[in-house]
Formats: sequence, C-alpha cells, structure tokens
Amino acid sequence: MVRINWTHEAKYWLKYIHDYIAECDPFAVQNVIKGIYAKVGLLESFPESGYTYAKISNQNIRIILYGHYKIAYLIKDQSSIDILAVIHDKMDINKFMGKLSN
Repeated sequence: MVRINWTHEAKYWLKYIHDYIAECDPFAVQNVIKGIYAKVGLLESFPESGYTYAKISNQNIRIILYGHYKIAYLIKDQSSIDILAVIHDKMDINKFMGKLSN
C-alpha cells in the first residue's frame, strides 16, 4: 500500500476550496471535502489511476479528477505519493505546474 503525503501547497488549496464553498453553501462543503479525500484515498491501492501530466517528463506526475477539481500528485516511488494540489477545473493547471518545475 502507498503512503499519501499532502504538501503544504495542496493543504492550502484544499483550505481555500473549503472556505470558498462554505461561504456559498455551508451544507455542501463537507461532502465536497470528504469526496476529495475519498478520491485521494483510492491512490493508496491504485497509485497510477490518474492520467499522466506530460508537461514535466522527468517526474511521474499524474492527475485524477473529482467533480470540478483536478488533483495533481507525484508518485515518488512504489510506496510514497505527494499530493501537489487540488485545483478547480477552470484554473489553468499548466500555470500551476510550471511553478512546480522551476
């Protein structure tokens, strides 16, 4: 089984999503956050289930989808994954991923 590590950046984005949804719909926020965690939890058993992000070829960065969100993660080795970000699908993921490669 793979160990999941949430980076500071990913925690920041998740809190931002939580706070934004809580303002608009406080009843829906827990379902969205729980859903994101459940989707990420699937990576423990299926680490390569996301599609490959081809922009950074020297790293095994993948993306899984949950609702309107893209969850970017790095497979570090056979036992460890870093969650890099949770980004709304309307955001340009290429801009964010470019910051990671610098």
